[in-house]
Amino acid sequence: MGQPVVHFEVIGKDGAALQSFYADLFGWKIDTDNPMNYGVVHGDGGEGTGIGGGIGTGPEGYPGHVTFYIGVPDVEAALAKAEGLGGSRVMGPEKVMEEIEIGLFNDPEGHLIGVVKTS
Repeated sequence: MGQPVVHFEVIGKDGAALQSFYADLFGWKIDTDNPMNYGVVHGDGGEGTGIGGGIGTGPEGYPGHVTFYIGVPDVEAALAKAEGLGGSRVMGPEKVMEEIEIGLFNDPEGHLIGVVKTS
């Protein structure tokens, strides 16, 4: 496999309710101890399998999304390449924390996909 899937994300209108739902449904431990109350799901789950992800609230009026993020060395280059192949940029590159830069694009059929670079 080339660049791997490194993160998943579930964003909706009520992040706390979604966090509770997924915690109850799958037994996930969700850490919201951060300024955005973004629910971090650690990938190893103590069992050494799975990727990490996050569950949170989107901006006012945003219906939400479910997507996955691909680890890339250059977010801008990945977004530009997606556009060149028939996709469309949704956002980014954008720093979400000092060491994390993300971007989102729609593939040619409209599926939302994320790219992320961590330093």
